[in-house]
Amino acid sequence: MDKFHVIAILVSSAVVAALTTPVVIRLARRVGAVDRPNDRKVSKRAEMPLLGGLAVAIGGAAGLTVAALICDIEGLPGRMIGFSIGALVLIAVGLWDDRFEVRAVVKLAFQIVAAAIAIESGFRFDLFSNPFTDSTQLVPLWVMWPITLFWIVGVTNALNLIDGLDGLSSGVGAIIAGTLTIICWQAGQWVGVVIGMALFGALIGYLPFNFPPARIFLGDTGSLLIGFGLAVLALEGYRKTALLAFLVPLLALAIPLLDTGLSILRRIRSGRGVFSPDKLHMHHRLLEREGSHRSAVLMLYFLTACFCMIAVSFSQLDGWIAFIYLLAVLAVTIRLLRNLNAFSLDILGDLPAEGSPLVERADHVGAGEEDRID
Repeated sequence: MDKFHVIAILVSSAVVAALTTPVVIRLARRVGAVDRPNDRKVSKRAEMPLLGGLAVAIGGAAGLTVAALICDIEGLPGRMIGFSIGALVLIAVGLWDDRFEVRAVVKLAFQIVAAAIAIESGFRFDLFSNPFTDSTQLVPLWVMWPITLFWIVGVTNALNLIDGLDGLSSGVGAIIAGTLTIICWQAGQWVGVVIGMALFGALIGYLPFNFPPARIFLGDTGSLLIGFGLAVLALEGYRKTALLAFLVPLLALAIPLLDTGLSILRRIRSGRGVFSPDKLHMHHRLLEREGSHRSAVLMLYFLTACFCMIAVSFSQLDGWIAFIYLLAVLAVTIRLLRNLNAFSLDILGDLPAEGSPLVERADHVGAGEEDRID
């Protein structure tokens, strides 16, 4: 696989996603798959089209098709089929949820099915690298299955949870996809490069329609698909690093995973259900702090990019240097979360919305996507 193949996959997925999105906007309005604002959502714009994830899926499918035609990679067809079937499961439940709504437990069941398909297709946590002896150990099946299943379902939900402002989930997803693709490229993991480039290109083609002020929302169709794609991509890249196998994708996915973990702990501490909604996510706190939807989104892009650069550099470290580096990252992360008051249970005040003077002073930026927690 060479740079020409990478460019072909990237361009084809981006162009198809960009051309498909206007069609999906009209389709969403025709079938009634539109956003309906309520008290817990940041967005107050009625009838905003959902189904943006359908455009991302079509763009990604175009990139994978091009890869199948021009790339001669061992094991690629079977792995792509497994990934595609798992993605289709989540796209189906996401489409239904965007139109009719689906209970959280039902969505969780579909996520487990998609994760099981991916595991059976070879996307799994099956090797562990010892950082001191450079030896690689095989993970037993009874350990591999629950860990991999938890990882895929967890990352899928993490991207779904941060999908709360215009362009947030799609932009953060693009940054992480690009980073994990670089890690796979460095290690010669070409299946990961193909999936990563297809996802990255599709998100880049779609993002101009979703960046503040958005013309279409991802919907659960998109957030579930992106999370699933990143989870699978991380599994392709994790074991190929020389040190502390799983820390590289954990660092790349730090923002959505931290937000999800803090949300669960916050709800447990307050005695509420894990799936109960609130307005205490990172993007809510940044929105209150920055006063502008666009500024909050760009700040989260910047933080994600910082963690992704740390992940790339961390993959090149070995031994005690990596541990010292990791401790420094943890210290900075804790400080960042404290600055955002992320550990607080205090309810935020009313967030800036469309038409408010604060938002009008901030480049007339529209409100973002719903906080999909249920």
